[in-house]
Amino acid sequence: MEHASQDEIRRHVRTYILVFVALLGLTVVTVAVSYLHLSIVPAVIVALFIASVKGGLVASYFMHLISEKKLVYVTLVLTVVFFIALISLPLLGYHDTID
Repeated sequence: MEHASQDEIRRHVRTYILVFVALLGLTVVTVAVSYLHLSIVPAVIVALFIASVKGGLVASYFMHLISEKKLVYVTLVLTVVFFIALISLPLLGYHDTID
């Protein structure tokens, strides 16, 4: 079993703390944006962008995906493509009924 040196452990802990601070900062930004009283579409776009950045940080560092192989990234991209397609299907149907 491999044992990590103290310097390596400190480096990992420092990374986790920096990611935590970034997540905390993005949470503050999310709350601040909610006080801007944006209309629905820009508010959703900003909220989804901030949530995507936060989710990317969590997945990359806390779930250790940042050091995974390319096959995981291909699977992740494919999942995102299918997710966007499935989310857009009801929106396309709704758009057709408006006309």
